[in-house]
Amino acid sequence: MSNTVIPLLLDSLASAALIFFAAVGLTLVFSVLRVLNVAHGSLYSIGAYVAASTCLFVASRQFSPYLSFLALLFSAVFVAAIFGPLVERTLIRWTYGKSEAVQILITFGLFLILEDLQRMIFGVQSLYEDAPVRLLGTSRIGGIVYLNYQIVLIGMAFLVVFGLRLLIKHTRLGRLITAVVADREMAQSIGIDTNRIFILAFSLGVFLAALGGALAMPTSGVSPGLGADTMVLAFAVAAIGGLGQIEGAAVASLIVGFARVLAIYFVPSLDAVAPYAAMLIVLLIRPYGLFGSVAARRI
Repeated sequence: MSNTVIPLLLDSLASAALIFFAAVGLTLVFSVLRVLNVAHGSLYSIGAYVAASTCLFVASRQFSPYLSFLALLFSAVFVAAIFGPLVERTLIRWTYGKSEAVQILITFGLFLILEDLQRMIFGVQSLYEDAPVRLLGTSRIGGIVYLNYQIVLIGMAFLVVFGLRLLIKHTRLGRLITAVVADREMAQSIGIDTNRIFILAFSLGVFLAALGGALAMPTSGVSPGLGADTMVLAFAVAAIGGLGQIEGAAVASLIVGFARVLAIYFVPSLDAVAPYAAMLIVLLIRPYGLFGSVAARRI
């Protein structure tokens, strides 16, 4: 029994962790900026491409393989520093106050541009470097040999949840973000620089997306099409949890992660549709998601 339950449980948690990284940045950006960023999946895959390229560079120059861990974090910071302010100032800012249809069309155009740029820069071949996985090795849990890297992913997802709550509830930046989310016009009237808050919040969303891509790369690699797959999955998680709800994204990631792994274990042919079947069931019961409501605008 444990031969099935333990790996199923760990695989589900690891899958949920990677899905959470992809979805939480999307829901954070929507919560603060009120923008549905369809290009979010491309930022995830760019993080994975930069991480793969950096890790391969470390390996090719025969530097210490432990630098590959720093390479994963560096990739997320690099992508956030470049694309966060650039995209928010040049494109996202023009969508504020526009209808959701306009926002989706504009960010979908950005998604197509970023996908083509990735093919031009990184080519169409898959990139893969598993040094972080090999360095962490394996552990025996309940008689099952399991990758330590997967366990680290689960721990990092919990750290991100608690880190975001700590940021929002117990820091000055978090209080400013909360004020802007509650009433943007009132926040401006009392002197809060909302433009600065928007750049910071969007860059944080980009960082979380890129971090998810970078952390996923050592186990699954990166290839063209990853951005589209991630975008659809992130929207499914956001819909299940309720748009703009961080705790909702965490719970929805667990639901989707367990649905995917259960399908892989018992009905492999339903692997691709399991997350969307879970989304359909939840939305039939809770049309605004598990943590959402018609008037809710909280993070």
